[in-house]
Amino acid sequence: MAFSLVPKEERFFEEFISLSEQIRSGARLLKQMLEGEAPDMAQVGAIKEVEHAWDRSTRAIIDRLNRTFVTPLDREDIHALASKLDDVMDAIDGAASVMRLYKIDRVRTGARRLVQIIVLSMDRITEAVTALPKRTGVLELAARVTQLEEEADRVHQDAIVELFDQEQDPIVVIKWKEILDFLEAATDRCEDVANLLEGVIVKHG
Repeated sequence: MAFSLVPKEERFFEEFISLSEQIRSGARLLKQMLEGEAPDMAQVGAIKEVEHAWDRSTRAIIDRLNRTFVTPLDREDIHALASKLDDVMDAIDGAASVMRLYKIDRVRTGARRLVQIIVLSMDRITEAVTALPKRTGVLELAARVTQLEEEADRVHQDAIVELFDQEQDPIVVIKWKEILDFLEAATDRCEDVANLLEGVIVKHG
């Protein structure tokens, strides 16, 4: 295929905004899944659909990146941003899938709070990606994601302590610890995206 000699800055940025919005949609579906006393397992399929659509969008970005001669950001940063956003989507999808696999029938408070933090983190990431073309406000939004990740660490630790204090069945403990770890990992991956965005601003600011 021929290389494009014309940079398509707006299109690359617009597509990353769309990717962030898709992940935010997945996070909100996970939040809806855990809003009731029992998980709404119908949301697992909906999250999987978002994940599949996200994969298609990402492949399209990487394909055009390989055909574009001049890019608005360094190629390695575009690849890294796509990869780190993918990690967030995978963690969200993984948490939902594990809950269905383990036939969880009751939502724990710590899990619900972690999902709320994931949604807030993706709200800030989407805002930061939207601000990326003009480079304004990105550092402040990234810092907020880091604060949210630190809050998630505390929530995760408290949820694990509560789990061991309240649950007598070791199988239930094992299942819920894995779920809580998935959710906390999603906030870690959000922080990875924020750190990358900070690096891009420092590099190009």
